[in-house]
Amino acid sequence: MESQNVSVGSFAKNYGLVLGLILILISVLMYVTGLQLKGEQWPMYIYYIIFPTVIIYAINQYKKSNANILSLGSAIKIGLLIAVISAIVFAVYGLIFNYIIDPEFQGLAMEATRDKLLENPNLTEELVDQQMVMIKKFSNPLLGSAFWIALSAFFGLIYSLIGGLVMKKEV
Repeated sequence: MESQNVSVGSFAKNYGLVLGLILILISVLMYVTGLQLKGEQWPMYIYYIIFPTVIIYAINQYKKSNANILSLGSAIKIGLLIAVISAIVFAVYGLIFNYIIDPEFQGLAMEATRDKLLENPNLTEELVDQQMVMIKKFSNPLLGSAFWIALSAFFGLIYSLIGGLVMKKEV
């Protein structure tokens, strides 16, 4: 197999877009089925499995398309780019959802969270109110999007570092 000098950026872009679309699909399914308001997180566990799988698979495919040569730096670039691109795709969707598609959803989610907290017999009304103030501060869609991108980049770095260390093969 001969080297094709595949661009890391264009290679990662495709996988990042696919990963972002998978997350949007999971989010839409959670919204449509009402799982989001119930606070159910199990559909996100699917994404937590898909995320590292896609990154490791993409690094492996890059290595195959590059004459079976892979540097640790290339692996990290690929994983980090995939993670950031997918997070940006999801952040854009999240902003469109929160500001255009269903602007009232955030309020409904806050009410559902409050009700869930009140179900805990160890929490007084005052403690729930204090927690709701903190939750409200961090529920801003812009802040949430920035946090999601940073968190995705962090885990993308970790998974790509692991994948790169396992698969690296330099000339």
